[in-house]
Amino acid sequence: MKQPLGVILAGGQATRMGGGDKGLLQLGDDPILTHVIDRMEPQVAGLALNANGDPARFARFGLPVVADSIDGFAGPLSGVLAGLDWAAGRGADHIVTAAADTPFLPADLVPQLLLAGGDQGLALAASPSGRQPTFGLWPVALREDLRAALTAGLRKVVQWTQRHDAGTAEFPDDAAFFNVNTPDDLATARAML
Repeated sequence: MKQPLGVILAGGQATRMGGGDKGLLQLGDDPILTHVIDRMEPQVAGLALNANGDPARFARFGLPVVADSIDGFAGPLSGVLAGLDWAAGRGADHIVTAAADTPFLPADLVPQLLLAGGDQGLALAASPSGRQPTFGLWPVALREDLRAALTAGLRKVVQWTQRHDAGTAEFPDDAAFFNVNTPDDLATARAML
């Protein structure tokens, strides 16, 4: 299997943080998104950012910005589809996704997902607290199936991945998937850093 492309999912509404882009919040000397990029970039063949609205706000990161193609806020699967469409245009077979608000994501995310993906090449990450549905390996070959499911109203990642016998990559540490959803979470992340 070719090295997958990476897509950082930053299309959420950040309602618990009061709106805005969580990935642009400062964590140490850099925005959270810089930490995510630094962990993802060495693991993938190329990297894009899934975000809606004005892409110029992410210009400093030098990544292509791909917007959701499904109207309305359709959740992370819509971002996965946008990433799959971008990857298809680049001739890639797979993408790996990660959330833009998880600065401590595993340094071995991609190899573990590839191992768990099996023949189908579809897998989600999991930690002791459960599945981590924004961290996955997604085959470009399933993008039209995903588009049809989203158009029909499906929004739950696990519902769709179970239809396709997704593998599970088990990670031992919940801290690797710690995400910044609230001001208190940001304070915790600063302490973890």
